[in-house]
Amino acid sequence: MLSDVPTSYIKSVGQGAWAAHTEREIGVKKRHPEERRTTLNTGRDMVNSGRIVPAVFCLANLCFALCGGALKPDVVLENSATTLNHSMVLVQRMEALLTQGNGSDVSLRVQTVNTDEVKVMQVHSLVLTLQSDVFEELLQTRNSTAMVLRETPDCAAVFDKFIRYLYCGDITLRLNQAIPLHKLASKYHVWDLQQGLTQYMAQHLSSDSPTGHVVAWYQYATQIGDVSLQNSCLQYLSWNLSSVLQSAEWSSVSPELMLSLLQRSDLVLQSELELYEALEAWINQNQPSSETAENALKAIRYAMIPPQHLFHLQKKSSLMLKYYESVRDLLFLAFQFHSASPVQLAKYFDVNCSLFTPRNYLSTAWGAPWVINNPTRDDRSFSFQTQLGPSGYDASKRVTWNALFSPRWLPLSVRSAYTEQGSLQPTRTDGGRPRIIVTPATSSPDFAGVSFQKTVIVSARKQGKVVVRHVYNFHQSTEEAGDFLLEADLQRRASEYLIDSSLYLHIIVKPLYHSLIVAKK
Repeated sequence: MLSDVPTSYIKSVGQGAWAAHTEREIGVKKRHPEERRTTLNTGRDMVNSGRIVPAVFCLANLCFALCGGALKPDVVLENSATTLNHSMVLVQRMEALLTQGNGSDVSLRVQTVNTDEVKVMQVHSLVLTLQSDVFEELLQTRNSTAMVLRETPDCAAVFDKFIRYLYCGDITLRLNQAIPLHKLASKYHVWDLQQGLTQYMAQHLSSDSPTGHVVAWYQYATQIGDVSLQNSCLQYLSWNLSSVLQSAEWSSVSPELMLSLLQRSDLVLQSELELYEALEAWINQNQPSSETAENALKAIRYAMIPPQHLFHLQKKSSLMLKYYESVRDLLFLAFQFHSASPVQLAKYFDVNCSLFTPRNYLSTAWGAPWVINNPTRDDRSFSFQTQLGPSGYDASKRVTWNALFSPRWLPLSVRSAYTEQGSLQPTRTDGGRPRIIVTPATSSPDFAGVSFQKTVIVSARKQGKVVVRHVYNFHQSTEEAGDFLLEADLQRRASEYLIDSSLYLHIIVKPLYHSLIVAKK
């Protein structure tokens, strides 16, 4: 189980480990605000899991012999059995066994590579063998009671935590300790710990850290081939890019990750201009190769930047001046896009390419935020305006949209048409799940050659920070998102989709242009 630990839990070999455990039990130490830590606890599972019961019996006997006392058996009363669970006492005694070194038969010497630093621990071969087949093999081939292990500095720094997990089944860690602990779990085949750490990282992407940690976790996941963690990190960075651009973590993005992000259409940010300016800062700070800089600049969607800003970039951006020849054709095409109607442009150019595809822009020209208080109470409606399209030709044209949110399922057969006031008033039904519908208030000949993709962004608070929880997309052919809040339980006040009992949405409407089919003469 993953949980935040409210007390300091600093482990060291020797008496410090037992003292830290005692402090955790009585809660006498206050938590430092900068020390966000989490405990991965599988101690109870170790005791209750049928697949390792024999191992636990061995450990219990060892505790009995070295520490005294015993676990009480089931008490049979008539036809019913009552279990007295003293598993936590066993965990405490196992920790004392490690701390005091009673009955130790192995001296573990952990040497930090390229240094003279050596950490010595008195351990028990039975415990290590039960938890790791790698340790079992090493112990079988050792020539003395001492066993030397060589670890990198980051792994050596948390090795005592790792060994304690083998004895107690729980571990307390900070964000910057997740990778070295995962390395140790993988190296010594402690698979439960490895899986727990992977889940920890996936669930703590939004946690605050001074220099950021998601980029480092993404790079580590890429290195070890963990596709699931890699995709989780990439999705978090994409959906929260606007805040990432303003953080210290942005400068640590690798060239490969930068190019992967720039290719995506699901980036959530204020505008394409914001992305260009952040890219310019990244290139100036990291000084990548000319090929990387050119490829990154070519991935900017210049047609989504208003022409007045494009003129400014041409004359004032030092990066643009340096690489102008590489992006000149893209800029020329963007200016053509802004000067002609999409219908005319589609006669001569392929408008289905990424240059003309919007990302998820949060500026008012593209959509509007919508906060729904007490969303389970009744149906809500909302109207907002967007620009017809991002081109300069359509800059002055506006489209009014009507949005309907209902906490219940509304089949098509029972929906009512627009009222005279232009708002949707569907018939209420019992049961079902949340639904959202976004439709234009009126139709227009200007819609020719354009379809509209609607995007609904749901924000939530995680680890004390407001982040994007989910992004839903649906097209003009379907006026509603079929999977909208499919897994959300809005009835719960503590629902992870709600912020202070309110549903925080941001609706974005993205015009997509279509190439015209010209009949051959």
